[in-house]
Amino acid sequence: MFFGSAATLLHDYGHELLYTSRHYREAEGLAKVKSLKLEIVGRHGGASRYQKLRESAKRIFELADLINKFEPDLAITFCSPEASRVAFGLGVRHIAFNDSPHASAVSRISLPLVDHLFSPWVIPVHEWLPFGISKAKITHYKALDPAAWLKQENWQSKLQPNIQAARTDVCREKKILIRPEETNASYIADKNFKNRISMIDSVVDRFHKTNQIVILGRYDEQVRQFAKRYVGKAEILDEVIDGITLLSSSDVFIGAGGTMTTEASLLGIPTISISPFRFHVERYLVNSGLAMRATDQYNLVRLTNKMLTDEDFIVRHMKLAKRILNRMEHPLHKMISYLRLNA
Repeated sequence: MFFGSAATLLHDYGHELLYTSRHYREAEGLAKVKSLKLEIVGRHGGASRYQKLRESAKRIFELADLINKFEPDLAITFCSPEASRVAFGLGVRHIAFNDSPHASAVSRISLPLVDHLFSPWVIPVHEWLPFGISKAKITHYKALDPAAWLKQENWQSKLQPNIQAARTDVCREKKILIRPEETNASYIADKNFKNRISMIDSVVDRFHKTNQIVILGRYDEQVRQFAKRYVGKAEILDEVIDGITLLSSSDVFIGAGGTMTTEASLLGIPTISISPFRFHVERYLVNSGLAMRATDQYNLVRLTNKMLTDEDFIVRHMKLAKRILNRMEHPLHKMISYLRLNA
């Protein structure tokens, strides 16, 4: 989603581009939805430390061949450890984006090797310094990452009239969209965070008889787990779907991760975070009123019911989201300005 917008901008400036990713269900699926042609190199290692290490080593080897042949002047990544190592080894200038200092394993490997880091302003500079990057190499942008594609395509203006019209239909069955946590990520797989499954249970049991419940899993194993657990109670999506389209038809979003929670919040969808840990972007969303946080089953059910029934809250929330997103800058424009000054 982020680099699809970057591709449009950079292509318009006349640059020759090569897009790479690894075999990963959602990356490949979204690339097809967005018609972004990727060179697939390597695969995700899953939750196992050993498999992560093996797949990372293999990917560095294969990526080195591809990049050596392409001979780029610049690498732009989301702090990919493998791309960081290859860019450094081949002497390629490397610009990185990162909004997740909580993903410390990725930052420890990649940040000492990048030439410049771009990060949302809600993350203090001092959060990045322990990973081996200097303050002079960090630039903040006054935006959250989903602003890159929401502003690029003007999604908020396109969708909000449709969302408002749908909500005035009192006979329409309301939809609750649920997004589970990224259980294979190192910052979750290596910790003893409590699984959010019991909280999801509470929402499904309480609301499935009177509302439509949709669950968007991250991995095939999650899809199978939820399909077995919620037979006859929830729709489990087994294909990768454009999140914006899905959110536009949702009345409440419940997210245990980061990006889609931010996306929903900025679109004006009533949003509840059930992330198993706190992080800077989520704190901003909650403190600004764009999202609410639930830490137990009781609060989750109570907040969900409020968001489904409180029409005044829904109207105020959409107005707030529109105002906040309009004030955000385009993250990629910040990068373009930096490149012009540091050509």
